[in-house]
Amino acid sequence: MNIIIPMAGIGKRLRPHTLTTAKPLLPIAGKPIVHRLVEDIAKVCPEKIDTIGFILHPSFGKQVEKDLIEVAKAVGAQGRIFYQEEALGISHALLFAKEIITGKVIIAFADTLFRTNFVLDTSRDGIIWVQQVEDPSQFGVVKLNDKNEITELVEKPTEFISDLAIIGIYYFKNGDLLQKEMQYLIDNEIKEKGEYQFTTALERMKQAGAKFIPGQVEEWLDCGNKDAMVSTNKRYLEFIKDQPLVSPTLKQANSTIIPPCFIGEGVIIENSVIGPHVSIGDYTYIGDARVKNSIIQKNCTVRNAVLDNSMLGNFVNFEGKSEDLSLGDYSTN
Repeated sequence: MNIIIPMAGIGKRLRPHTLTTAKPLLPIAGKPIVHRLVEDIAKVCPEKIDTIGFILHPSFGKQVEKDLIEVAKAVGAQGRIFYQEEALGISHALLFAKEIITGKVIIAFADTLFRTNFVLDTSRDGIIWVQQVEDPSQFGVVKLNDKNEITELVEKPTEFISDLAIIGIYYFKNGDLLQKEMQYLIDNEIKEKGEYQFTTALERMKQAGAKFIPGQVEEWLDCGNKDAMVSTNKRYLEFIKDQPLVSPTLKQANSTIIPPCFIGEGVIIENSVIGPHVSIGDYTYIGDARVKNSIIQKNCTVRNAVLDNSMLGNFVNFEGKSEDLSLGDYSTN
């Protein structure tokens, strides 16, 4: 079983945080989004994961590539890096990793997390992971027949077709067929809205006889912008609240930690109330502050502050009372 994760986008909706860090490497409850994603896929996968391919823009740099190789190692897989310079649609992007799109494969987009209890049925031709939503017009959706098979994939329907939204994770038993149909789009210049669409390749697979079913998740967690990141951090801390989340190296004085919170290595907290739902990165100092429902990354200094629904990057120095804040790396206030 191989996993392919296309993540070459520059994350405009999460600026300024993505100016210095690739979006999938931003932290949720102390681990990068993509690390959480890979761990959660591994939990529902009944077979060994052999290779995880990460499709990046070359500008992400060698440290990002090194970090991603370690993410793959953490679940016992080999990490491979593939490069995409030009965005021409998902089918085009995935083909940069075509040498590992063979046999059983999972395609997963690195800006979404999920919670589910199902175990992946790898005997199926294909499984498209979905969640029920209130407003399906904002998403790609699947239409089902009475056998619970997917008969149609519709992008942002203008009239009601289904309320099962595609969350961006797919399983295919025959990766070679998927690769063949995506390559067919490229070879024949078949585009929609100027791009080689993934859903077009999936429709061609269905026409060739592949049967797809939905895999419904319990919760779909978005990481698309600052507010979504903070909300997902909150939910994830609730999911893992029974795990050890506070480093034993924490030094605190006259302070209260309201769980669940993640607190990294070498953190110092003085005269403060922290939590609930706060993640604090390594070697951060917080003094005379009230912080809740926020993400503070590594090597920050926060003094005399009141923070809520906030996200601070690395090496941020902040002093002042702001209820809702978003500061990128190396910011000073």
